[in-house]
Amino acid sequence: QVQLVESGGGLVQAGGSLRLSCAASGVIFSSDVMGWYRQAPGKQRELVASIISSGSTNYADSVKGRFTISRDNAKNTVYLQMSMLNPEDTAVYYCNLRRAIMTFWGQGTQVTVSS
Repeated sequence: QVQLVESGGGLVQAGGSLRLSCAASGVIFSSDVMGWYRQAPGKQRELVASIISSGSTNYADSVKGRFTISRDNAKNTVYLQMSMLNPEDTAVYYCNLRRAIMTFWGQGTQVTVSS
C-alpha cells in the first residue's frame, strides 16, 4: 500500500509563488510515475505535471514555463514549484502515484490565488 501526504498549499497573490511537496510512504518502486493533478470548483480533475524516476517530465500546456515538477527518489518525495500564479490556478492540488493499473491519491491541498 502507498500513502501520499501533500503539504505547501495556501493563499497567494497573483504573480506569486508556492512550492508543494508530496511525501510517499509504503512500497515505492523506481518505475512508479508520480505527479500532480488539480481540481477547481465545478471542473474535472486535470493533470498538472508528472515525472518518472529518470527525471523525464510532462506538463499541462496551461502551466508550461511557470511550474516545475521534481522528484527526490531517495526521499520518495515529489515537488511542484509554482511561479507566476494566477487566479485560474486556484484549485485543490492532489498528489498522484501510478503503478501499472493501480493509482494512489493524496488527500489534496488547497491553493488559492487572489487577484
